[in-house]
Amino acid sequence: MLSATSSAALLSLVPLALSAATTGTFDAITFNVAGLPAILNPNGEGDKTNNTATIGKLFAKYGTDFIHVQEDFNYHATLYANDNHPYRTATSGGVPFGSGLNTLSNFDWVDFERTKWATCSDASENDCLTPKGFTFMRAHVSEGVWVDLYNLHADAGTEDADNTARAANLRQVSDHITTYSDGNAVLVFGDTNSRYTRASDIPGIFTTANGMTDAWVQLAKGGVAPAAGSNALLCDNPSPNTTCEIVDKMWYRGSPAFTLAATKFQYAGTQYLNADGTTLSDHDPVLVDFKWTVSNKLRVSDPQGGPHGDFYNDLNALNAIASPKASSITIRGANRVDAVSITLTSGQTFTHGGTGGTANTLKLNAGESLTSAVICQGAYNGNTRIFYMQVTTSAGRTVAAGTNNGDCVTRTAESGWGIVGFTGRSGDELDRVALIYGSL
Repeated sequence: MLSATSSAALLSLVPLALSAATTGTFDAITFNVAGLPAILNPNGEGDKTNNTATIGKLFAKYGTDFIHVQEDFNYHATLYANDNHPYRTATSGGVPFGSGLNTLSNFDWVDFERTKWATCSDASENDCLTPKGFTFMRAHVSEGVWVDLYNLHADAGTEDADNTARAANLRQVSDHITTYSDGNAVLVFGDTNSRYTRASDIPGIFTTANGMTDAWVQLAKGGVAPAAGSNALLCDNPSPNTTCEIVDKMWYRGSPAFTLAATKFQYAGTQYLNADGTTLSDHDPVLVDFKWTVSNKLRVSDPQGGPHGDFYNDLNALNAIASPKASSITIRGANRVDAVSITLTSGQTFTHGGTGGTANTLKLNAGESLTSAVICQGAYNGNTRIFYMQVTTSAGRTVAAGTNNGDCVTRTAESGWGIVGFTGRSGDELDRVALIYGSL
């Protein structure tokens, strides 16, 4: 079971039909804010407290939707005191206790966790001095539009041990995406300390292993990454153009439920300067604009339930089917919902949860579809779980299991759509569930 905790409880939502926005935009920035104590690393120009205060004020001024910061160590309080984003991660501490990774956002999230690198090196930098690593969260952009965000600060230096550690760092994030972000939209952005031109680095792993696009390669390099072993494309700070390469990067992908496209890429250093034109950090921030558009084949509701159990997601499997339609549904339960299972007309079955409780099955008639669900959550042994679920068909027939405790939402597919699968979290019971709708 993934031991993740949410920065805020997943709130019960009012009944919603599948009639939310079908397209929208957001922007994201990654910025190493040079928050190491000056005695350890005098990176950037001027006084660090003043620089950090200015960064916070500029974050508030520009209002970027997702902000990932690295090296947010001993000046963290100053940064947050000057910013006004409504959602922000709590610091994990200054040097040597914290990772320096934090997120500021205009959108709420669930499932926030911090992970330390399994491999680090002190060969040429003090990378093992703090518990550097990566963070993960699932951000709520719009109804049914959730994006997995990864913030990372990889090992620095160019000694053999540094190169080995840095490659291991990126593989660790890639493996996490494979396991926990299957079927989901993903953004990876942070200080990778990697270059495509450096033969020992592997920044392409997110493209080859996770199906992601590097926004810089796509929009600044015509879709072709620099060749490994070629001359480094060094940048000024701030850089007057985006054709050079810095170690701060951003990758993205959409999901079967919505497309995600990078529409603008910038090195934003000229937006983050002191009044006298001096730099606030030794890093140039990377700013990318995105557009999302929901799919005409598969869409997802918002979830009900809590941050417990293992992740599951039927989206990728459903996307491989030309026109998925349900033929039956089974809900197992007694005091709570133990499991949910759906069988498609193609013969495939998706089951999530345990084996307890009583199984209640409803077989659909020709032309009948699953159109809505009442889903109730409650607390059991300190965990939020699904206590009750009732699904209704287009003919008005129902199937249900569990105990209706009153903390419920109703999810309803809009005309021409039906429930064909699920995504959420489960263990021996159903901990969280969202509906996946298919176009009929």
